[in-house]
Amino acid sequence: MNQFQIETAQNISIAQNTAHLGDRMLAYLIDSLVIGIYTILMILLLVSLEIDFADMWALYLLLSLPAFLYYVLLETFMDGKTVGKSIMAIRVVKLDGSKPGFSSYFVRWLLRIIDVVLTSGGLAVLTILIRGNGQRVGDIAAGTTVISEKKKVGLRDTLLRELSMDYKPKFPQVTVFKDREMQTIKELYDAARMNGDHHIIISLSNRIKKVTDISTDLNPLEFVDIVIKDYNFYTQQL
Repeated sequence: MNQFQIETAQNISIAQNTAHLGDRMLAYLIDSLVIGIYTILMILLLVSLEIDFADMWALYLLLSLPAFLYYVLLETFMDGKTVGKSIMAIRVVKLDGSKPGFSSYFVRWLLRIIDVVLTSGGLAVLTILIRGNGQRVGDIAAGTTVISEKKKVGLRDTLLRELSMDYKPKFPQVTVFKDREMQTIKELYDAARMNGDHHIIISLSNRIKKVTDISTDLNPLEFVDIVIKDYNFYTQQL
């Protein structure tokens, strides 16, 4: 799983994990299955109606639109996800940290014809492997990529943070927080970093400064991370 940095408008760097190629391929197979099942059910419905060929053809074109527009519709209304992406816990995001709009999803969908359909997915796989940040041709044109939202359970999922032996804390004021409060801060911070929600990190930073009366020129991402580490340092000394 490759990691890349998102540079936001506030000059905050947020690390994101690109989705595994295997996860994207499985998501594609699941989505293809969903489209296939829908198409079969649609054909069975048309046959059961026993209407003439002209009417059946017109109705077929109408009913096939959801399958044809499957990716652009679902990614637009499901925040960058399809059924397959949801199951595999992956999502389309913008490289600049902003939320993709319809135009981004439309460009990805339009170039899927080249990426996936005409080349049987070969061009998409090749481009993803070469680019190294999870981008196929459609992503490059749209300024997007696909990230993984899977969480690894480990030390960082608890209140504890790994600290070096020579770690020197900067803000003793963090001891005003309780364990439950710091756990909430850490969970919000970790989730915001994963999802690229820099506004949440800025809000956390401002709230912490207000409660602790800390004044610092550190950017919000670095500041909140140090606060969590400092809290761990002081509480581990008890």
